Amino acid sequence: MDGTYFWTLAVIAAVCTGLSKGGLPAMSMLSVPVLSLAISPVTAAGLLLPVYLFSDIFGVLAYRHEFRRDLLKITAVGMLIGGAIGWATATVVSENLVRVLIGVIGATFAVNLLLRPTGAVAPRPATWGRGVFWTTIAGFTSFVSHAGAPPWQIWLMPMKLTKMAFAGTTTMAFAMMNVSKIVPYYYLGQFDPQNLRVAGMLLIPAVVGVYIGYRLTRLLPDRVFFGFVTWALLGVSIKLIWDGALA
Repeated sequence: MDGTYFWTLAVIAAVCTGLSKGGLPAMSMLSVPVLSLAISPVTAAGLLLPVYLFSDIFGVLAYRHEFRRDLLKITAVGMLIGGAIGWATATVVSENLVRVLIGVIGATFAVNLLLRPTGAVAPRPATWGRGVFWTTIAGFTSFVSHAGAPPWQIWLMPMKLTKMAFAGTTTMAFAMMNVSKIVPYYYLGQFDPQNLRVAGMLLIPAVVGVYIGYRLTRLLPDRVFFGFVTWALLGVSIKLIWDGALA
């Protein structure tokens, strides 16, 4: 974990992490794939968790007044279940199979959104059954490879929340999920001194990313914001399918 190539990719990954905490959730899914160009995906996931946690502090502060508390109650149950499944199966589940599956789910959902006529469907109410199902999947995929955005957005986007409520609820949800990963990742040996040293150096670009993401979220019109989220979801999903299939 040294050299110009590694550090360039590491800074890009950290900025993507910060952008996601600033309100652009799909950007977080680029972090591990970008860093995986230089190191193994498992090492990349462990190295970036402290960066996620540090960025969460600023994301939570930014959105502390703009989130849906009722949705977070459902989320807490589903993501803890998903994280527990991820921990229990960490040594047997193929990370590449998970990438392909969430890529297919995310791409299908994004294409459906892009092809659907604007305003054709009424907002979908939040229900515990559907919520726990999709947040369990989000918790599992987030634990395995920090890739919880597709199943999360499949649940949240049909509710047609306001732009800031969507960004705030997403930020709070994944902050909870990342905190719940600390103990499992420790016992899986992900917090070695070298990882922590590198993660410490990536905190500043991550905070810069949070600021940029928050400003963009506030400035972008709702239609542009959700259009970006949908296209980003499609692009990242295709990348996940590609990476998983090739591996």
